[in-house]
Amino acid sequence: MSTEPSWDVYRSFAAVLHSGSLSAAARALGMTQPSIARHIDMLERAIGGRLFVRSQRGLSPTDLALALHPHAEALVAAAAALRRTAQGRPDQPEGVVRISASQAVGVLHLPAILAQLRQTYPGLIFELSLSDAVDDLLQRRADIAVRMTEPKQQALVARPVGSLRLGFHAHRDYLARRGIPAEVADLRAHDLIGFDTETPFIRTAMRHLPGFDRSAFALRVDNDAAQFEAIRAGFGIGICQTVAARRDPALIHILRDAFDLPLRMWVVMHEDLRHGDRYRVVFDALAKALGAIAER
Repeated sequence: MSTEPSWDVYRSFAAVLHSGSLSAAARALGMTQPSIARHIDMLERAIGGRLFVRSQRGLSPTDLALALHPHAEALVAAAAALRRTAQGRPDQPEGVVRISASQAVGVLHLPAILAQLRQTYPGLIFELSLSDAVDDLLQRRADIAVRMTEPKQQALVARPVGSLRLGFHAHRDYLARRGIPAEVADLRAHDLIGFDTETPFIRTAMRHLPGFDRSAFALRVDNDAAQFEAIRAGFGIGICQTVAARRDPALIHILRDAFDLPLRMWVVMHEDLRHGDRYRVVFDALAKALGAIAER
């Protein structure tokens, strides 16, 4: 091709990569399947290589497509950031702000904070990306993030806001049925709630709890909010935030001396955004509200 493919071509490519089929990508983008297919063909001709091969499961990306994937994702993120920035006046607290946070923080704490922000600034619109993966603020996949690890990049503005402490909890009805464990070894006789997939953070945390591993769990789920609700439902004993558990008088904090893990928390944004009113207002409000929740 003598001309550079348009943005629409790259957007279609990213959508097919994400969805695994032309029809799903067309639905996601509000386009027709032939249009998506035409875009993929245009990009293949532009780069001189195949991007997808058909399989029983749909379209499988080639090695070339996988190599292009991070660049396509960066384009999509940049376009989304451009749209967010263009909405609303930069010198007023109005427009779209995309916030990234872990599942637990996003479910247990942010809804109430954002509800108050919306009442104070009705021109603000929020996009909430809940994932335990760290969104890349440098590429503007999010405008503001609540992180449980300290960012090291110099281009980011980070404010520490205290810690969320983790501990063993159970519903009082469960403990009435099964008894209260006096030490960690007693957990073997209980229904335990825990993770399904082990992560580096989990491996580090579990060093303090020998025998507390996946094989011992009666419920395995990689969603902190689901684990918390299982504890509240009386399924068994699990680890959750102590500040969240204190909101429910039926939840009992047990084995306090055996396990008490603080998770430090930061509110972070790119330094280029700190002079925009909408981002500064949300950043300051998140830091203040989460700081009030956190335990020092």
